[in-house]
Amino acid sequence: MPTAPRITAVAALAAALLCTGACSDAGKDTSRGRENAPGAPAAPTWKPCPAPSAAQGAGQAPGKDWECATLDVPVDYAEPGGDTLPLALIRAKATGPKSARIGSLVFNFGGPGGSGVASLPGAAKEYTALRTRYDLVSFDPRGVGRSAPVLCESDAQLDRYYAADNTPATPAEEQAYLAGIKTYRDGCVRNSGKLLPHVGTENAARDLDRLRQALGDEKLHYFGISYGTELGGVYAHLFPKNVGRAVFDAVVDPTKTSEEGALGQAKGFQLALGNFEQDCVDRGDACRLQGSTAKEIDANIVKLQKALAAKPVEGVGGRQLTASAATNGIAYALYSKEGWPLLEQGLDEAEGGQGQLLLVMSDALNGRDAKGTYNNIGAANTAINCADSKERFTLEQTKAKLPAFRAASAVFGDFLGWGLLGCTDWPVKGAFDTPDVSAPGAAPIVVIGNTGDPATPYEGARKMVERLGPGVGVELTYKGEGHGAYNSGNACVQKAVDAYLLNGKVPAAKAVCTAA
Repeated sequence: MPTAPRITAVAALAAALLCTGACSDAGKDTSRGRENAPGAPAAPTWKPCPAPSAAQGAGQAPGKDWECATLDVPVDYAEPGGDTLPLALIRAKATGPKSARIGSLVFNFGGPGGSGVASLPGAAKEYTALRTRYDLVSFDPRGVGRSAPVLCESDAQLDRYYAADNTPATPAEEQAYLAGIKTYRDGCVRNSGKLLPHVGTENAARDLDRLRQALGDEKLHYFGISYGTELGGVYAHLFPKNVGRAVFDAVVDPTKTSEEGALGQAKGFQLALGNFEQDCVDRGDACRLQGSTAKEIDANIVKLQKALAAKPVEGVGGRQLTASAATNGIAYALYSKEGWPLLEQGLDEAEGGQGQLLLVMSDALNGRDAKGTYNNIGAANTAINCADSKERFTLEQTKAKLPAFRAASAVFGDFLGWGLLGCTDWPVKGAFDTPDVSAPGAAPIVVIGNTGDPATPYEGARKMVERLGPGVGVELTYKGEGHGAYNSGNACVQKAVDAYLLNGKVPAAKAVCTAA
């Protein structure tokens, strides 16, 4: 993991409701009124979508329901008349009657660095109800996918980079780790240096407002997931009066620095792993893993990591499963409870010398397809995180922090602790210690926290509610597993979210939904 990210995954595998002032626009089309606003961007020219680019993840064109376009936005908002970059867009038009249309619902699926253009078509079935009254819209944020993508290394170089030992145990391994980070960073500067100062979250939030205007919407109706919640919070801070109906799911804690966020992830992934391990124990002989307690299974996973560090095992296509790749694969499987059977199988096979499954899951998290082509989520993730966070750590400072990370997680502590070095000597100074998401005067924002979320721990939702300010953040708790709540399929969460987005009904304060 090159950076200690706020969240590294692409999009993977809400109670009695009370009506507040947000109900006042129920049933109205809020897309009117901005088309001729002074300085508003031109409406996009929508055309059939091409197949995703390599930076977006490749694959097949999304089909006839989908239209794509580009929107030119300033590279530097301090110089709005200067150079521009093309923001890649995608939409599927609302399926219901035009008289019931509310506007566009804009999605950001997280990362930072995930392609919304590539992600939305695959996720759209989850939002069928919302599409009855909204055009479903997403975009590639600046530096991502087709929106002037940040590029750092070739596919072959990335194979070596992700296979390298990123939990060094000797001075020689430490120097090799630092050299790998430097080579990666130099590649980013060489290939995308002019863009690196401009890919931060504040610029992306300003792009969101340009997108709102281009779509002709008076308010931004928004569904942010994972890092998308941070982006949405920064947008609400910058443009509180422009917030329409918004939902934040799998919430990034806006009060935590990058170090605190990484430590929180260590705890969160360990919590999710412990839940997986206990489930395995509870299934008795049906569990393929050795150990009569969750603690014993955890100790065996640590033993596997150490064995792979000493001697990797067979992987895929001539590549081996290293300790770093195995840890990455374990993390990937914890993003959804549906991944638990694969994790059990992958660990069992790796202990027997076969690392194919864990390596495939690691590849998925790193954005590598079966042909060996990487999308640019890793490069964009590093560039956006480093443009945002002011924190920079020396080798000595990082080593001093490792005990706290190890105490948080025997499996993930070293992995995430060493990641603190990801922005060291980055050529761009970070913008903030923590993002400002205060949004006085904004419309209600539904903020969903999942008690079993490994990547954005549950506590972040309440912190987001507090920072958004009184009358803005509305907390909804989901007692479940995995990263995010709406796409878990939980009927309670979906009912609450749909009621707000479709009818303007705000959930009762501190409502709770429980997994079946």
